[in-house]
Amino acid sequence: MTKLLIATTNQHKLREYAAIFAPLALELCTLADVGIDEDVEESGTTFAENAQLKAEFYAKRSGLLSMADDSGLEVIALDGEPGIHSRRYAGPDATDAERNQLLLQKMEQIPFHARLARFVCVIALTHPDGTTELVEGILPGVIETAPRGTHGFGYDPLFYVLDEDKTLAELPPERKNAISHRARAAAAAYEVLQHWLTNDRL
Repeated sequence: MTKLLIATTNQHKLREYAAIFAPLALELCTLADVGIDEDVEESGTTFAENAQLKAEFYAKRSGLLSMADDSGLEVIALDGEPGIHSRRYAGPDATDAERNQLLLQKMEQIPFHARLARFVCVIALTHPDGTTELVEGILPGVIETAPRGTHGFGYDPLFYVLDEDKTLAELPPERKNAISHRARAAAAAYEVLQHWLTNDRL
């Protein structure tokens, strides 16, 4: 069975991907499983560039089909901030609460109708032959004026999803995982992997 290296140490992501890719004839493995403990500098200027950097590095390092992602929040009124800096928005050691507080401060004067935002996830799949495919998942929403909800993490308490009439942090985890930007990107990645398997490229 073909191995798929998931280039993340995030256990939440691993469980999510394992569930989505379960029907495929793939054996999922982690960086720890293959003895890789090297980090890749995310020097790209876009989610796509960073995802591709990681997937291609780990594919070359391991010789395996490799998958990596990069994701974050883009706020239109802030010209796309925090973007690729979502995790480090308030500094490398900041908490989720501190990042959320900084975002709220920057948006204090912005009315609700102008607080449009989106979560973006780009997944890069790198074939052992060096070919890379990129897929993207997007979840549109609005930035709330105060945190709401206790589920999730990161910017979830501030991210209001119109179709759900709730913030991501107010949704049950299974519902969030069904509609999230990562779930949408993973569904697209599933199609790429299935195509490669069907056409004997793996």
